[in-house]
Amino acid sequence: MEISSFQSYLLILFFLLIIISIFVFRQFLKTRNEEISLVKYEQKGIDSLETATELYEFGSIQIKKRLYSQATQTLLKAMKNSKDEPDEGKAIIENALGFTYAAQKDYKKAIKHYKSALLALPKYTVALNNLAAAQQSLLDYDQALLTYKKVLDIDPKNRTAIKKTNELNKRNKYEPFKEVNNRGF
Repeated sequence: MEISSFQSYLLILFFLLIIISIFVFRQFLKTRNEEISLVKYEQKGIDSLETATELYEFGSIQIKKRLYSQATQTLLKAMKNSKDEPDEGKAIIENALGFTYAAQKDYKKAIKHYKSALLALPKYTVALNNLAAAQQSLLDYDQALLTYKKVLDIDPKNRTAIKKTNELNKRNKYEPFKEVNNRGF
């Protein structure tokens, strides 16, 4: 039995639709689980959450839902309750807190929290990349470039740092075209 070009077209289209449906369904389940977790934590109330782990999870969900000011409050409470947490946990919470401030365009507070994360965990490349991005947002390009270079010292294959270092190097080497006067215009 031969398959005509129209039938092969329909088969290909059918398989593409199945693949797209699987991806859409997976995204639907992921979003639904996040919503259920958010509702569960909101029903409990932030006052009933005591452990830094629970508060961090709640804050992370709020960040995913772009509820940055609420996530900031949750993560601040997580920092207060993180006395018994290991340094890695404190660094992750501080980094998330810095991210919420950066998302609200309060880069100075974000930098403060990124630096706190780096005090707890000096080779935390995610916090270093975030710190450099915040420095870049404050137009401190030289310091941002130095921070990205620190990331590359720790992780030479870090894509974000490589890309941003190249961009900042191009920016620093930029010279406007000065030969306009010689063209006869």
